[in-house]
Amino acid sequence: MRIYIFLCVMCWVRSESTAVARQPPKNNKTCLEFSKLNAMNSLKDLFSPKLKVILMMYTRDNLNCAEPLFESNNSLNVRFNISKKTVWVIHGYRPLGSTPTWLSKFTKEFLKQEDVNLIVVDWNQGATTFIYSRAVKNTRIVAESLRQSMQNLLKHGASLDNFHLIGMSLGAHISGFVGKLLHGKLGRITGLDPAGPKFAGKPSNSRLDYTDAKFVDVIHTDSKGLGILEPLGHVDFYPNGGKQQPGCPTNLFSGVNYIKCDHQRAVHLFLGAFEAKCNFVSFPCPSYKDYQNGLCMDCGKLYKGSCPRLGNQAKLWKEGLNKRKEGLPLRTIAFLDTSKVYPYCTYYFDITIVALNKTMNAGSISFSLLNSLKELEFPKLYVKSQPSENLQEVKILAQFIKDVEDIRCIYMTYLQPSHCSTSPYIFQSLVLKSLTYPERPPLCKYNFVLKEGTMTALQLDACKTQMV
Repeated sequence: MRIYIFLCVMCWVRSESTAVARQPPKNNKTCLEFSKLNAMNSLKDLFSPKLKVILMMYTRDNLNCAEPLFESNNSLNVRFNISKKTVWVIHGYRPLGSTPTWLSKFTKEFLKQEDVNLIVVDWNQGATTFIYSRAVKNTRIVAESLRQSMQNLLKHGASLDNFHLIGMSLGAHISGFVGKLLHGKLGRITGLDPAGPKFAGKPSNSRLDYTDAKFVDVIHTDSKGLGILEPLGHVDFYPNGGKQQPGCPTNLFSGVNYIKCDHQRAVHLFLGAFEAKCNFVSFPCPSYKDYQNGLCMDCGKLYKGSCPRLGNQAKLWKEGLNKRKEGLPLRTIAFLDTSKVYPYCTYYFDITIVALNKTMNAGSISFSLLNSLKELEFPKLYVKSQPSENLQEVKILAQFIKDVEDIRCIYMTYLQPSHCSTSPYIFQSLVLKSLTYPERPPLCKYNFVLKEGTMTALQLDACKTQMV
């Protein structure tokens, strides 16, 4: 088994061998490249360990040609704009020195979405080692190097509040260590599946923690393997429960993808939130089981009642924290389900139905939506029932693989177990809302009847103000 895993790791380096291509010089400057290392460097590290931190700066003006953040005389690169946000991207453990395949795309997509100073922290010489514990030890040294660079930027007028550190795996903990050195004054840290080995179960001063920045958001995608299970941030996202990701291999014989697929999904979900222009809404909940049982459909009141959103839009939750009222929780864990194909987005709707029949307690409702192409879209349902004294309110969380924007009508079916009749059931109202796009106006239906076991088509209209 050990030999097999070793062969998988050897394949890993081949699958990630694509390096940042050398760009032609611009303005007589040579473009920086991510350090090109390999298994031989990992072997040399056994006898002569080395650590080097290179800060590669990208802006919209040099999108394809990284430049040093600081010039040879320690002066600041003229492209650095102190008034803009500065994003620091920090990779993780690189056992064979390969360039992260996601890195180039990540920088381009971020700069496409936001006009920022983007710094790739290349600590490949220090992460490239066969001794994982040595890379772990190096995270503290890298953090100190970054602290010194940030202090230098502060002298030029930059602000810690404008710094956003995005760390993958070990890079997440490096971000946390930087935050500790700067007394929690960083604006934001995003942890992309923070590394679990050597960090799980450790005290807060030995790993990423929510006190390391003014806002810390974390995406957990491989908590049963290379990632960490415990919540670390102000908001911790657990896509698909945070353990096994759809579309990833489930057995060792799938090769290297079995080792890295779940772990790296956090990066690709962050990217997918950019490319899909989709809101990866999630639901605050004590557990994934409760979420699956439809027990967590209230997205809270931290940010205008909206759901926390995975990815760069998690910053909206940060704004909510700043306006946090007394009694509301400081920390949140949230769940969502994704599709198995990039960009992994799914689309959530909330449907609330109020019936006049008290005998509905044991019944179930299913539905589908008719889109503008006259195609029926069938959702996955998460159902929660809340009977009251006179009315029966049923809340349903529905997830669609495709977005249904121009809804023509809804097809509904009501079923009672152990019944064979076609008794009519009278409903007072139905409200359908998009949670993925809360800016869309909700749709309603009032005073309608469903016959048991019969699919009924209902035309939806604009809601009355008091029903929204």
